[in-house]
Amino acid sequence: QVHLVESGGGLVQAGGSLRLSCAASGRTFSRNGMGWFRQAPGKEREFVAAIYWSGGSIYSADSLKGRFTISRDNAKNTVYLQMNSVKPEDTAVYFCAAGGLVVGRTTAEYPYWGQGTQVTVSS
Repeated sequence: QVHLVESGGGLVQAGGSLRLSCAASGRTFSRNGMGWFRQAPGKEREFVAAIYWSGGSIYSADSLKGRFTISRDNAKNTVYLQMNSVKPEDTAVYFCAAGGLVVGRTTAEYPYWGQGTQVTVSS
């Protein structure tokens, strides 16, 4: 069992930055692939980024890769999402998720989820 708690969300102006954190407890964190997803009102939950236990990462699209960066600190059992140059369309609830050693872009690959943190970007 893995328990995840997100933090760092809030209101930010377009063009600004925000860093989300996800603190994990339970199973050995360093062996989990971790992901960030987001869900805007009326839309399906979508993949943002993931990081493997080894530190390798994948992103949803080139545009996000240039603005968002996922990282992890295994000593602190924490994964981060650094969001730069945010846009109003980044407004969503952001969820942290934990999976196995290898994870991908689908929600089905992540059995453990946090409660989410709201990010609102004003224009």
